[in-house]
Amino acid sequence: MSEDIVYRLRKRAEIRRQIPDRKSVQEGKADRIADILEEAANEIERLREVETRYKDLWEMYKDLWEDDLK
Repeated sequence: MSEDIVYRLRKRAEIRRQIPDRKSVQEGKADRIADILEEAANEIERLREVETRYKDLWEMYKDLWEDDLK
């Protein structure tokens, strides 16, 4: 059971929102914890994208720097 944390957070939020006995579900209101789980998943995805961009930039600049040293 090694699913990605983003998947697990979203799945848990989805499950919480579908439990018929939950007060928020019965009242048709937002589930604040489920909302926070979704928010956390979104933030992790955003940070992963930023990390990828920085890694790509680092490789590009590293290659340029190495070329300058030759």
